[in-house]
Amino acid sequence: MSQDVARAGDVTARYRETDEERLLEFERAGDGSTVATAVVAQNREGYAMLKVRPTADGDELERYYGFDMALDHAAELLGVAVTDLPVPEAAADMGM
Repeated sequence: MSQDVARAGDVTARYRETDEERLLEFERAGDGSTVATAVVAQNREGYAMLKVRPTADGDELERYYGFDMALDHAAELLGVAVTDLPVPEAAADMGM
């Protein structure tokens, strides 16, 4: 299982791979506790649409072809600008 972490401001991004998926998990912290989470998921082969979920195991909210659109939705869930999202290097090639 591969993992990579990036931080910017109060947002932490963790990229990891499971047997089935590539997951980019965002967590926005505040006042010592987690305020919001968002996840961008793609199949392990890396060619399917991206799924945006509130958590890694949460229900799918929307699907996107483009990584930029999935990141925009994740930023909205976190209450930050998309430019405030850190993206670990290992996740930079997600999307179709």
